[in-house]
Amino acid sequence: MIVAAVGGLLGLLLGSFLNVVVFRLPKMLERQWAEECASLSGKETEKAEPFNLLVPRSRCPHCSHQIRWIENIPVVSYVVLRGRCSDCHAPIGIRYPATELVTGLLLAWCFWTWGATATALVWSGFAATLLALALIDWDTTLLPDDLTYPLLWGGLIAAALQWTSTPLPAALWGAVAGYLSLWLIYWAFKLITGKEGMGYGDFKLFSALGAWFGWQALVPIILMASVIGAIVGIAMKLSSQLREGGVVPFGPFLAGAGLTALIFGPQAVLRLAGL
Repeated sequence: MIVAAVGGLLGLLLGSFLNVVVFRLPKMLERQWAEECASLSGKETEKAEPFNLLVPRSRCPHCSHQIRWIENIPVVSYVVLRGRCSDCHAPIGIRYPATELVTGLLLAWCFWTWGATATALVWSGFAATLLALALIDWDTTLLPDDLTYPLLWGGLIAAALQWTSTPLPAALWGAVAGYLSLWLIYWAFKLITGKEGMGYGDFKLFSALGAWFGWQALVPIILMASVIGAIVGIAMKLSSQLREGGVVPFGPFLAGAGLTALIFGPQAVLRLAGL
């Protein structure tokens, strides 16, 4: 229990950092793309202020009040401040403490299951990365390579070091099959309809899930992601909550299926479906 509590505490701290990643990484990529476009077109770009995961310090988006360390204690600060900025009293989104709490619970579960081991550490990293990818994709319809590639390589390396129960051959072919399966579906859909049904980030994320769980887990994972995605998409359409263009990102559902597979096992999905 002590190990799980320590894991939960680390998860709360990591969840606070994930909030920064989810907000800043897409903006960092936008800056990078703008600079690359300007460079290719021969235009000079103005030197911008440093903006990365560490600089500048976090501020209130409404009044620019700089967040002090005592106002940035995971979950606790949100409760003490009653969900409002200490300076302008503008509301703070509930997703910030929710992300911290979910990350804390995920890491507590990993350390409770595997103890203070390398296995607990790698699965904790897996869970945290999936959560960040799900939130970024939901907000921006982007699945950054900065997260999907490390997730993919992490699964293969963990399998090679026997830190997971997935044999390296199964992890390797899981990565290959995960990418190619969605790549083929993408092109088949595009040739038939002339439209793009998903993005390349989905291929990479599914490939990463194959690396962590093995090729045998791909069917139950994609089955769960597709069913939940369809249900959410229909509900959003009926409630007129679809964003412009009717786009519903698939990444959050792949990530959710991956977290479900982590906690309950991939085959639990097939048993639930009676297969």
